[in-house]
Amino acid sequence: MKKRKIEIMDTTLRDGEQTSGVSFSVSEKLTLAKLLLEELQVDRIEVASARVSDGELQSVQQITKWAFEKGYLNNVEVLTFVDNGVSLKWMEAAGAKVQNLLTKGSLNHLTHQLKKTPERHFAEISETIAKANEMGIETNVYLEDWSNGMRNSPEYVFQFLEFLSKQPVKRIMLPDTLGVLTHYETYSFISQIVQKYPELHFDFHGHNDYDLSVANVMEAIKAGCHGLHLTVNGMGERAGNAPMASVVAVVNDFLPEIEISIKEPSLFKVSKLVSAFTGFGIPANKPIVGDNVFTQTAGIHADGDSKKNLYFNDLLPERFGRKRKYALGKTSGKANIQKNLQELGLTLNDEELKKVTQRIIELGDKKERVTKEDLPYIISDVLDSGSLQQKVFVKSYVLTHSKGLQPSTSLAVEIEGESYEEHAQGDGQFDAFMNALRKVYRSKKISLPNLIDYAVRIPPGSNSDALCETLITWEHDNKEFTTRGLDSDQTVSAIKATEKMLNII
Repeated sequence: MKKRKIEIMDTTLRDGEQTSGVSFSVSEKLTLAKLLLEELQVDRIEVASARVSDGELQSVQQITKWAFEKGYLNNVEVLTFVDNGVSLKWMEAAGAKVQNLLTKGSLNHLTHQLKKTPERHFAEISETIAKANEMGIETNVYLEDWSNGMRNSPEYVFQFLEFLSKQPVKRIMLPDTLGVLTHYETYSFISQIVQKYPELHFDFHGHNDYDLSVANVMEAIKAGCHGLHLTVNGMGERAGNAPMASVVAVVNDFLPEIEISIKEPSLFKVSKLVSAFTGFGIPANKPIVGDNVFTQTAGIHADGDSKKNLYFNDLLPERFGRKRKYALGKTSGKANIQKNLQELGLTLNDEELKKVTQRIIELGDKKERVTKEDLPYIISDVLDSGSLQQKVFVKSYVLTHSKGLQPSTSLAVEIEGESYEEHAQGDGQFDAFMNALRKVYRSKKISLPNLIDYAVRIPPGSNSDALCETLITWEHDNKEFTTRGLDSDQTVSAIKATEKMLNII
């Protein structure tokens, strides 16, 4: 079966940046542009809106300079406006060669926002397209509020499409601007348009206000659209846009007649980087990229995984550069614990396993979080096992933080019976502590893991003296693991989590 190619246009750097509170720096935009085009291998990227700011101009200039050198210049697009050529001059200064011209796709928007007739709007669009052609700039056209246009003024939409069919435009882009479409309407509206204008290229741009964006994307493809607009982590205004990772998985698994260029193993890496740049955490239960989506919690599921993979579906974590995990808690049971013990290279007999399982259930009842890396400590505590005794002790430390002075730490640590002392400064008390610790381990020619995530949790509604849980994720020998510390002082809880890390490596 010959597959039908669907173009993927990523608009994280333009529409995704309309997420409340999000703004990418110049270097962040360039980094993401490179990653999206070269590693994730999207077909096109929309990187900015014209005329926004000097910083936006600088970011597009850097992206287009790199794209020109790499042969990607025609894959970089900029949102422009019908503004007597002002946007086009901005594009020329930015070095961009493809404009996504924003126009009105509903009579309601045209009448009440622009206060213009269709004829005048079309004439101004025609002038803008002609001027772009003279400047060597390619044109795609957005029909803003097209979805409401099809609901309430379809005659206007088809009048507009008839006009555009005679213009030198490459793509016509159909945005569900307010996220109002159902999947039935998406299929109906797009199939009508594609059947009437089979020679034109149509993109679908979905929003997620009713959590229907992925379903709408599926129906848009079935209706014959030629391109999709997506964002990493579903970023975008209000409830966001159609999410890249979910759409890619759905297309690859349920639409075998469709071909897309996206490299699945890169989805998680790009997702994490966008989260880091924006400061917006990825919900733990977000499909494909969330922390929990490849984690089995119930013991019966872990047991089933050991018996012909009874609880697996086609969304195997390895597809996305990830691994399946087995949570530890009051519902996990012996099967989950066995899976974690196997990863740690530990073996327990039935009686020992029963005791450890009971302790984990007790901790779960207290709402304490248990990780795989906690298991040796739990085993040591429950079984009084000499083989699992602690070898590294943070014996003493002095943390100083005075106004006008850099924070510092004096540290005493015992490693396999030998004592070491060091002093260091840092950007904060914990950073100073880590710098002192690195000095100790550098003297032993041992590299410490990289800290890649640091999360602090305080029970909702608690007072300032509440217990604080610090979860630190480390990377060591290309593997990630998490350690946990608990104390009323945030820095001390982080030090306790670090002490656990020292006993794991």
